Amino acid sequence: MQITVLQEQGNITTLQIAGQLDGQSYQGLIMKAQEVIGGGAKNIILDMGELTYISSAGLVSLHTVAMLLRGEKMPDPEQGWSALKSMDRARDGGVQKNIKLLNPRPEVVSVLDMVGFSTFFEIFTDKQKAIESF
Repeated sequence: MQITVLQEQGNITTLQIAGQLDGQSYQGLIMKAQEVIGGGAKNIILDMGELTYISSAGLVSLHTVAMLLRGEKMPDPEQGWSALKSMDRARDGGVQKNIKLLNPRPEVVSVLDMVGFSTFFEIFTDKQKAIESF
């Protein structure tokens, strides 16, 4: 997986993700998000246009980035099911205000729909509209 960081207007950062977001790479997304949040980013757009696959570990990383943006403590990824269970509790909190998904491929949207994340994250096909949504 490759991640490219783009600074947008204000305190919005785009993370362009290419490749596969899975058990081998999910921690890379979390670390990159921690880095940009530590650098002052308050809002993140995850550009998934080049993301070809997302696993359950990838879903945990999306949830973790949302938690970081809300100022919450990260779940311990080594706890496996409990980290996934925290995703269930998070979905009850509604749509995320500080993170947007951009251009996910149909196969990724299918996974997001299957686990209910398409109601947890706003999904955009137009980057400017995603930026304006913050």
